[in-house]
Amino acid sequence: MAMTRNQRLGIFLALALLMAITRGAIRFYHFEIFPDASWAVFFLAGFWLRGAGRWAFPLLMAEAVLVDYLVIAGQGLNFWSHYCVSPAYWFLIAAYGALWLGGSWLARRGQRLTLSTLGLAVAALLVSEAVCFIVSNGSFYWLSNSVPAPRSMGAWFANMGDWYLPFLGVTAMYVGLGALLQVLATQLTRALAHAHAR
Repeated sequence: MAMTRNQRLGIFLALALLMAITRGAIRFYHFEIFPDASWAVFFLAGFWLRGAGRWAFPLLMAEAVLVDYLVIAGQGLNFWSHYCVSPAYWFLIAAYGALWLGGSWLARRGQRLTLSTLGLAVAALLVSEAVCFIVSNGSFYWLSNSVPAPRSMGAWFANMGDWYLPFLGVTAMYVGLGALLQVLATQLTRALAHAHAR
């Protein structure tokens, strides 16, 4: 499905707004309404904005860092000495890039969501989300001063076991909602085109 520049921009802005709201704006007031949609945003952006990676991916990355900075600084803390910010923070580029590539890979296999492409969608999400998790969690575990020594592979696997399913569940929930929105938008567009053709 070919999209106009305005449609791409609208999708980008909607995804950027979703990430801004869920990544930190609500958390700033210690009242989390929605879980962080950042991982799903990068996957969906890779799917819906495939071919726009030169501008959309860097802008979404910059937004993620800006939101993190505003939330941390808004709490009166130094960004660079915060628990979550370490040399591992830069690995988020690769982690989020894996999600983008997963969505983009899926888009190359067809923009339409059907039962036959549902299996591909699930596989693309599971693989790209697993790579994202391993890169982000692994880099934090092995490079962050926030993780107490001594470190071991067993402790890392235990840490991954604590966090993997919650991250997967939240990401899958948002991607599922995105897929549902696409199906509804496609059906509405077809119905309007059919009614207009009469």
